Amino acid sequence: MRRVLLLLLPLLAVPTTAAPAGATTATAPEARTFHLEVLSNRSDLVSAGDALVEVVLPRRVDAGRVRVRLNGDDVTDRFRVRRDGRFYGLVTGLREGRNRLRATAPGDLLDRARVVNHANGGPVFSGPQLDHYRCQESAVDAQCNEPATHGFFYKSTDPLESDLKPYDRDNPPADVATTTTDEGVEVPFIVRREYGFQYRDRYTILQLWQPGTRWKAWAPQDQWNHKLLITHGGNCGAAYEPGGTPLADYSGTLESVPGVEPSYVTALGKGFAVASTALANTGHNCNVAMEAESLLMVKERLVERYGELRYTIGTGCSGGSIAQHTVANAYPGIYQGLVTTCSYPDTLTAGAQFADYHLLRLYFEDPSRWAPGVVWTPTQMAAVEGHLSHVNAVVADEGLFKAALNPENPCDGTLDPVAGDPATRYDAETNPGGVRCSVLDIMGNLLGPRPESAWGAEEQQVGHGFAGIPFANTGIQFGLSAVKRGLITPQQFVDLNAKIGGLDVDSRRTDERVAGDATAIANAYRTGLVNEMTNLDEVAIINHGGPDPGIAHDYAHAFWTEERLLADQGHTDNRVMWFGPTPLIGDPRWAGDALLAMDAWLTAVEADRSGATLAEKVVANRPEDVTDRCVVAELEGACDVEELQVLQTRLSTPRQEAGGPLANDNVACRLRPFTLDDYGPVGSLFTEEQVATLEELFADGVCDWSVASRGTGPTQTWLRYDGAQDGHAYGGRPLRGVPADSGDGWFSPAFRSFWGE
Repeated sequence: MRRVLLLLLPLLAVPTTAAPAGATTATAPEARTFHLEVLSNRSDLVSAGDALVEVVLPRRVDAGRVRVRLNGDDVTDRFRVRRDGRFYGLVTGLREGRNRLRATAPGDLLDRARVVNHANGGPVFSGPQLDHYRCQESAVDAQCNEPATHGFFYKSTDPLESDLKPYDRDNPPADVATTTTDEGVEVPFIVRREYGFQYRDRYTILQLWQPGTRWKAWAPQDQWNHKLLITHGGNCGAAYEPGGTPLADYSGTLESVPGVEPSYVTALGKGFAVASTALANTGHNCNVAMEAESLLMVKERLVERYGELRYTIGTGCSGGSIAQHTVANAYPGIYQGLVTTCSYPDTLTAGAQFADYHLLRLYFEDPSRWAPGVVWTPTQMAAVEGHLSHVNAVVADEGLFKAALNPENPCDGTLDPVAGDPATRYDAETNPGGVRCSVLDIMGNLLGPRPESAWGAEEQQVGHGFAGIPFANTGIQFGLSAVKRGLITPQQFVDLNAKIGGLDVDSRRTDERVAGDATAIANAYRTGLVNEMTNLDEVAIINHGGPDPGIAHDYAHAFWTEERLLADQGHTDNRVMWFGPTPLIGDPRWAGDALLAMDAWLTAVEADRSGATLAEKVVANRPEDVTDRCVVAELEGACDVEELQVLQTRLSTPRQEAGGPLANDNVACRLRPFTLDDYGPVGSLFTEEQVATLEELFADGVCDWSVASRGTGPTQTWLRYDGAQDGHAYGGRPLRGVPADSGDGWFSPAFRSFWGE
């Protein structure tokens, strides 16, 4: 916890203004020890050559006699007693790697801090970077660096103009709105955008701004409330060049709704900062470690340039929910609250669902593969798939699975294959050493490469394994529920399971089922790519959504999160679910409503000075009006989540229809011996030939859904992916404990347990 330091010194000509409203240090107790704290990040994860650093001073220490050295050089001139009474400043000139900070004062007072600095182009902890990366044309070096640029925008008084518009400082528009922040500061609704590059990709920081007025981290403009909203985009993809930074509430699924103010605009008007990074847009980069790293870097940048934070809220639809759920679980502390919609808990459990759809489609939509006498209706197909219509499988496969898992698909940064060009896209026949656009390959540091024993012809040709396959379909009895209910015949059931096949490392169909790669499956759980929600009890969550018209976003995915939280925590009191009639999002207004509700929730947690744990405070301080919500005709204001699951399109999946768990978190089932008893009374209808086919097909066994998936386990937090094996630590290795010289710049003291205390 931060300490208030000393009386203001005339020598330093410190202003006597009080700390800004909402600052986290105004009521901190007096310091008892002399020590150094790195405020802008963990001291071992600093980047870009600078850090906001405080020398915490007991009252008896004269700041004018303190000396600070960086690697032996005097940097005392970077420090001042600031208007909140603390002695700190921005230390620049950090060299890459380890740096020694040393602070001294008369009376033999001495403290040291070790700061580990990383290049602005990265990496910090995500491991060796993707090859064949193509920077923007304006880059000044091979790491895509270039100076940040700034532009101005404004909110119009026209109620039909919901988004921000460009603001010309030389010719100010006449329709600039006025806003009053949540701390009562009234200012013109003018926003400055900082646009820059970190980790070879773009970031955006937006702040409500008074042009012509200075802003420093220790003297921010009065309208900032020291809160941060991070926005995300949808889908799941791979890229090998910089991308855009999404701001729209429903980016990737729906655009901002005319006449409805986007939540990021609402946040700015209340005094929030808003940040977004291209690498935390899953449609551009579906790698949780890289997503977390980009957010860590932009939060450090924000604290160093704009000031310390109280807490951070995430928001986003579809892939934006994946980013929030997985980053918050694998890298606790980046978020304190989540606002999710069009919800998924992670990439890979949905990926396994869509892989099943893909294989089912290859069988269902090719009648030439059906045995004589076998005919499938669309209704029967949907029954096997666990959905209302086969259309859902078609859309999920075409719009999501194929684009994400086919390494030959074009992705940003790749060129059309040209012989001899090492930066061209992968082609199994003509360029097996080219750039692979499968999302599994950009997850390579996390999943690890396939073992040599599993290599296909292309891997043998290039001399290394591609990223491992983190799911399996061996032992799955597709259509088990349907055959037991008499919706399909034993003949259909046997024919389907005998012919569904599997996928190879290039997502090509094989006659054999896919067994997956054992190491990749275990690493998927370990790294949080399969998210069991084991580290979210200290995070407040509001999920909102609506019915799915057949585009793979049914509300069941939100319930997967609910089931997993319940299994880990024994309750879901840190999460509420809102369901409404608007497809996917429930209600267009809810993006802003949920943001404000989350803000009230976290403010209450922040104010709780009890001795309860943070997890207990999150539950105890949820506002009374923040509860499960359903808006269905006359049920306005009332919600019974349990009874309304049909309306909420809590549909099923192929694995659940084969007996799999409600949480749908089993990507590679363990096997038990095949038995005809699985089919109950229907088992007597199978012919001897059909039974023999099943016995041969499931000679190694069928799924035992009563036990956890192969490789299952809790997510390990704060992993890093650099190491001794060709510079890789596949599957991650733990970062050391949070250094003692890491301060509270990311959050109020109430949330400090995220740093491991």
